[in-house]
Amino acid sequence: MPAPKRCPECNSTHLIYDEAKGELICGDCGLLVEEKMVDTSHELRSFDKSEKKSRGGAPISMQKFDKGLTTNVGEISDIYRLDSTQQTRKYLRLKKWQERVSTSIERNLRLAMSELRRVASFLDLPSVVRDEAARIYNFVLQRGLVRGRSMESVIAACIYAACRSYNIPRTLDEIADASEVERKEIGRTYRFIIRKIGLKMTPASPKDYISRFASTLHLSPKSQNEAIKILNKQEVEDLTSGRGPAGISAAALYVAALLNDDKKTQREVADVAGITEVTIRNRYKELLDRLNLEEKIKEKENETRQKKKEERERAKQEAGEK
Repeated sequence: MPAPKRCPECNSTHLIYDEAKGELICGDCGLLVEEKMVDTSHELRSFDKSEKKSRGGAPISMQKFDKGLTTNVGEISDIYRLDSTQQTRKYLRLKKWQERVSTSIERNLRLAMSELRRVASFLDLPSVVRDEAARIYNFVLQRGLVRGRSMESVIAACIYAACRSYNIPRTLDEIADASEVERKEIGRTYRFIIRKIGLKMTPASPKDYISRFASTLHLSPKSQNEAIKILNKQEVEDLTSGRGPAGISAAALYVAALLNDDKKTQREVADVAGITEVTIRNRYKELLDRLNLEEKIKEKENETRQKKKEERERAKQEAGEK
């Protein structure tokens, strides 16, 4: 019987084998005793005559109704390419029965995941948010909470919940435009889902919208930083409670643009934020009254007028000299 292996450093027999790395490590002193370099990942296989080998199977994805594990009989175009008519009929019959034996949940998921990918692509959402939305929809579907509601509204609500979970700034209006479902219906379904499955969502922060709105408006980094400072003051003054985060963020950006000579109208800011000019004006007035910003804006306006006046005088002098 061969003697057990020992650590050459501390002479210990407490050796641990790491299958992931293929290493033999001493459990007492941590010395790397042996490195076997064994590949325990999926086998490389070749299914055709070419020498190029590839991994067998695609990765599992929550965005597919079967997570990418189901094997289909084949596409209609491929079946009709068969030489024998008897083989064509056979595979067509097999494909028909494969669709018939699928459950109602599988058929629902097939349509729902297609709709989810369409809406998520329109909103340009990252893959992690799409997977989270698919997971929430699977959870809701398995508990029978989809009954009595349209599939589109539930998908839109799941996408909104996933965006809120990962702090992705997407408003209900944007999701309503992408999914072609009314905003009220999405909000109603979203509240129903988080109540039934016990999701705990933190309120959306206006700061999440600052970088996105500022990039679309082509504002300077100085204006963006000024808007964040204004929002920090808003939180101290408790101005954000009970108000839409997009409106507060847009008003803060409008004030910051005025303070930094970035000429943006209320109409431009409102269009980017997806709100009305009335909302911008109301939040703007609240900021001026509560944060004492009216004097700073007046000073900035006076400085701007003085600069313009000096530029006009300089232009007149240069024209006279010529």
